[in-house]
Amino acid sequence: MSATCRVFFLLLPAVLWLGGCRPAPDATAPYNDAPVEPDIGLDESLRHHRALVRDDMWWTMAGEQMAWTHKNAQQLFPTATLHRAGLVRPLPQRPMPEVAAFPVDTPQGAMPFAEFLESDQSTALAVVILQGGSIVFERYPRMQDYQKPVYWSVAKVLPAVLIRIFEERGRVDPSRPIDAYLPELGQSAFAGISVRDILDMATGLDCEDDYENRDSCYYQYSIAIGDGYRDPQDLSAPDNPYDFVANLKAGKNDAPGQRFSYSGVNTFVLAWLVEKLSGHPFHDVLSREIWSKLGAEADAAYIAYRYGIPLTHGGFMARPRDLARFGLLFTPSRKVVSDEPIISRDYIDFLRSEANPALRRNLGAADGEDGPYVHNIHQWDYVHSDGTLFKAGWAGQGLIVNPRLDLVAVFASYFKEDYSEVHLGGKVFAVLNGVFGMAPISP
Repeated sequence: MSATCRVFFLLLPAVLWLGGCRPAPDATAPYNDAPVEPDIGLDESLRHHRALVRDDMWWTMAGEQMAWTHKNAQQLFPTATLHRAGLVRPLPQRPMPEVAAFPVDTPQGAMPFAEFLESDQSTALAVVILQGGSIVFERYPRMQDYQKPVYWSVAKVLPAVLIRIFEERGRVDPSRPIDAYLPELGQSAFAGISVRDILDMATGLDCEDDYENRDSCYYQYSIAIGDGYRDPQDLSAPDNPYDFVANLKAGKNDAPGQRFSYSGVNTFVLAWLVEKLSGHPFHDVLSREIWSKLGAEADAAYIAYRYGIPLTHGGFMARPRDLARFGLLFTPSRKVVSDEPIISRDYIDFLRSEANPALRRNLGAADGEDGPYVHNIHQWDYVHSDGTLFKAGWAGQGLIVNPRLDLVAVFASYFKEDYSEVHLGGKVFAVLNGVFGMAPISP
């Protein structure tokens, strides 16, 4: 054999590799190789930027402007990144035509679910439904699949999951008062309130969500974290949420653990606790403990208006499939996205069975002593007796997880200018009930 031939055969493996004769890229293949299509033109993009309200909360603008801002918030504000890592873990595709065809009621009569999503009655941006770890339905009526819509209050469950992870490692005892871990709160209205009551939105503090009264406790917190309107002439506006909460003197509406009192301030305190326990910024901990382990398609992000502090009570942005991957961690199909059990079975059982009964009565959600019930717990809005977990986001987002049926659903939408849209969440629940037999729940 000539020297030339010997060199050729020595180089043959590399030639074949570079030429495409390599193992099938099952673990790394993207969902499709289609080029990314621009969502809108330059003039339209500039128009939306210029239309952004400057003297109020920017996200209150409904209609076409909200449709754009909900999927382009990363263009408007600084963000804190949640980093993905490793190979993409593909979600198997197993389309179920019966989902698309399921009839849903509308003011114009019954119509197939897929048709409703595209109709002028809907403001759906995205709907992704998984069963058994496979995508059985997926539509993006008013966005591209690569875009990352805002999932407002859906974000609240993420700090709660991290607190549970630290609890299972023996780092935190939720029955202890928050100032045992955050001594900075020793002179705050939060002093003496247990971590558990903060997790359950049951502090009893007079600091519930209030986006109208700029003098309210909650609005002042919003200014501190950068979400509320900050008057440049007001030099007394709180500078940052850490100092604001440490000096909070809010009154009390009830004793802790006795009254459901929904407030994003509670979620911020939980995120601060995560930072204290870890010694790192919240978003970096979430990257390390969860997002880097999901086989996600893309990085996620939080809006971070001031000093890089993530808006943990609301401003979470991710591809819908990646939020669905997070939901899979609560189901028997979690191995589709993670080889390790990030969410323990004990935690799932806890969410289902360990609700504070006082809060259930306070919500008025019990159907009877022995009947089905709905309760809130650990930042989830509703946990039904059939095991369904639900967390909603303002203006029409949601994450639904049913471990028993191995179901996950993610949806995103927005408000019309006249608020006449048909509620997307209700129709998603109707489909899950009608096709998969999930218990009927009204979000």
